[in-house]
Formats: sequence, structure tokens, C-alpha cells
Amino acid sequence: MTTTESHPPSDGPSGQPAPVVRTTAGAVRGRREEGLAVFRGIPFAAPPVGEARFMAPSPAHAWDGIRDAGAFGPPPPQDLGNLGGPGLLDVPEGDEWLTVNVWTPEPDPSARRPVMVWIYGGAYKLGHTGSPGYDARRIAADGDVVVVSLNYRVGMEGFAFIEGAPANRGLLDQVAALEWVRDNIEAFGGDPDRVTVFGESAGAGSIASLLAMPRATGLFGRAIAQSVPGTFFSDELARDIGLALAAELGLRPTVADLATIAPRRLTSAGETLSAKMLQYIDRWGQAAPTVTPFSPVVDGEVLPTSPYQALAAGSAKDIDLLVGHNRDEYRLFIAMAGRLGQITDEQATSALRLFAPGPDGEQAYRAAFPDASPGELFERVQTDWLFNMPSLHLAEAQTAGGGRAHVYELTWPAPGSGGALGACHGLDIPLLFGTYGADLGALLFAGAEPSAEALSLSSRFRASWTSFARSGDPGWPAYDGAERLVQVLDAEPVVRAYPEEASRRLWEGYDFSALPLL
Repeated sequence: MTTTESHPPSDGPSGQPAPVVRTTAGAVRGRREEGLAVFRGIPFAAPPVGEARFMAPSPAHAWDGIRDAGAFGPPPPQDLGNLGGPGLLDVPEGDEWLTVNVWTPEPDPSARRPVMVWIYGGAYKLGHTGSPGYDARRIAADGDVVVVSLNYRVGMEGFAFIEGAPANRGLLDQVAALEWVRDNIEAFGGDPDRVTVFGESAGAGSIASLLAMPRATGLFGRAIAQSVPGTFFSDELARDIGLALAAELGLRPTVADLATIAPRRLTSAGETLSAKMLQYIDRWGQAAPTVTPFSPVVDGEVLPTSPYQALAAGSAKDIDLLVGHNRDEYRLFIAMAGRLGQITDEQATSALRLFAPGPDGEQAYRAAFPDASPGELFERVQTDWLFNMPSLHLAEAQTAGGGRAHVYELTWPAPGSGGALGACHGLDIPLLFGTYGADLGALLFAGAEPSAEALSLSSRFRASWTSFARSGDPGWPAYDGAERLVQVLDAEPVVRAYPEEASRRLWEGYDFSALPLL
């Protein structure tokens, strides 16, 4: 995919030549779009196929001439499950999955703008930077920053236990992309000494992992974690799930066996196992109802300990942290399952007994929320266990380890479905990127033009995030154990004591360690 042209094209509206930047692997030609220089599909590592399959990423192959960087690279193999089948993703195919994209006001090496590196979510089994909802032009333009997004291996390729392969290959891809940023971003107008990673859901869980990983030390100085999932697997649990994944194909979980299956067919193992994980609840416990057999693994090497242990011990004390969650996170999943308003007391009881902390967790929840319906209890305990308390506890671990953290909660309700979705999981993405009609934004905003209230909140998101990337200050006080001040993001944003005090008390002192094999 090498192109050499003696007459560079003119892509800018004013006749400016298309921007060309030289990277460590070769020169790339981007596009001029709405006042920005945009580069897509730049390899940061070699394709992880053939002999490199299931291995740690290796340096990108160099090229001669000028490589066109006008299109996103192909996504890693996707475990789409019930989200759809072949043809759902309107993206290029190929094995060059490990690419980055750059939005910059101008590729001027002397500019040294703050750099923000986006890590997508998707339950560690799907996601790619070509999703329209991750179009970063508004963040780059509004904040006068350089934005980078990266692809990383997900599902079987990136996170399954495979004997003979390193654990957490998806995280190692992220480290390799951050090394590319360190070595190349100055040429795009960015400052390699002012790098902020930001991500949502599995992207936020990845960032929590990076904060604990020795291999990521020095690659970023600030981190924004949106809706951190608390699911980190113990090595024993990951091995057992790996056996089950390979068994779906009649194979052993080894490099030799699994390499016989083409990457885009290998996803079928995760898809079929996800649909029946509840059958393993006696072995996998709380991991079983999440319907994703993939998570970062506390393997003792790539990820030595859980992020909570690492941060409390000071692993990220020199990194500024911004972390938060949405008030009604789990409601999205109830709605997608068609179960809103249909939860029985028996189902609420089962959820409370599985997820609530402590031997008397069910009774404690019912006492803390005496007027809650079965549906509200079902949602509340899973919102708290999966996202809200892991996010809050990451901030508390950071402060315990001598670092600084700022905390937020999004309480503004999504306008889609008549407001029934509330401030659910994923709502922060279209608000941050300003992509209201793309991907999840199309559901949460119901295809309608955003209101003035939505546009104002969206602008506040970008201003706070880019201010944090620039200075470490998002515009509200740091969190501490005394006042517990957080930014509540709503139609009228306000700084106040952490709003979910009843939940915080229920989970006080809870140990978010790696999930065990029962």
C-alpha cells in the first residue's frame, strides 16, 4: 500500500496541498477537512497474522514513497454477537488492524499542542476507530489539541487465554500505539510530553490497566477514564474461560491449535460462548452474567496486580486522573434486552445476592433503598457493581496512593425513548464527540437534532476534557475523602458532594480484586 506521486493532490478548500508528514516508518499524506489536517489508517505495528499471530505487537514495516492516509484501517476481528452478522460493519477488510488516526489543527512540529489518545470500548470483544461516533474533529478543533485514536485487538485475538501467547495482547497493542505517539506525534504538531489517554467502558478499563502496567510507564501523563468496568480476571479464571472458548471449536487453547482457524472465523467461539455463559455461573461467578468472556487478566507479568492495588500502592501517583460514570449505567443493557419494566422481585433478589457486597448485601440494599421497585434494585446493584463503584474506587485508590483525581457523574437523561433510558451507559460518547446521530448516539438521541441544552452540555464536556489535557484541571476541585466533591454534569452543572452516597456507603471498603475461579 505504497503510493508515490510527483504532483501531490490539493485537498484543501483554499487549494492548499494535502498535508504530508514523515513518520519513523515512512511519509504519509492526509486530508484537509474543516480546518484540520486528518490522517487515517497509519500502521503503528506490523499485522499480527501468520507467525506473528497471538504474539506481542512488533514494529510496523517501513515503506518507500508517500503512503496515502485518507481512509481508516480495517478493524480487528469483531465478536458482534446479537448485534448483527456479516456486513454490519461498513469498513475495509484486511489484516492491517493495528493503525492510528490523527486529527490536528496543523502538522507543525513547533506547535507542541496537548495530545489526547482515544481508546474505544466494546466489552473487550468489539470496537474500532472507524466508527462514526468516534469522529474526533470537534474535540481537536474546539480544544486546539491533537487527537489520536488507535485500534487494538479484541476478543479471542486480543484477550483470550492462549497457551504459548502473552496475556493481554490488546493492552500490549495499546502500549505499542502509545510508543508510536511518543516517537511520531511531534511531527503532527503534538507535544509528546503532554499526552492524555481517554476512553470509555472497556476503553476505561484498559486505561485503568495501563495505569498499573510497568510497560506503560512514561508514555502518558494524564488519564481520563469514563465508566470503568470492574471486571478484571484472575489468571485462573482466564485459563478456565480459555478452555471453554477453545472447546467451542473442538480445540485446545494453544497457539498451534487456534492458529488453524482464520481470524475472522475465530470470533465464533466468543459469540457462541457469550450466549451461554450463565451455564458456568457455578464456576465463573459474577463474570458469567456479563456475557463477555474477555477482560484484562491479572497475569502477574503484563498486568502484575489489579489496578486498584497498583494505584493504592502509588503506581500512578505522578499521573493526573479524571474518572467518572453515568448515573443509570446498567439501564442501557436492560433496555437492549427488552426488559425495561419487566423485572420481577425474584430476578432482583438473584441480582442482589450475586452482586451486592458482603454476606448481608441483599438486606443492606433493600434497607438503603426502601422504596425501590424490583426493577430499580436490579438496575441499581448492577450499575454499582459493574461501573459506578469501580470508577469511584479507582479515584479513591489513586488518592490513597498519593496521587490526584477529579471525579464526575453524568445525570442528564438521554432524550431518546422519551427519556426512559436516563443517564445510561455510553451517553457520554456522543456528548463528548458531538456525534449525536452516529452509532449509539442514534439510539440515545432518537435521530433528532440535539437541543440547545444538549449542545451546551456537549460543549462543556469537550471544554473540561481538553482543559484537563492541557493543564490537569478540568474546572472543578480534586476529589478527597473528606468533602468528596464531584462535578455533576446536567442541564445545570454543579459541584457537590458525591451524589450516590447510599451506594458509596454500601461499597465502602470493598476489595475490587481480580474475579476468581470458584
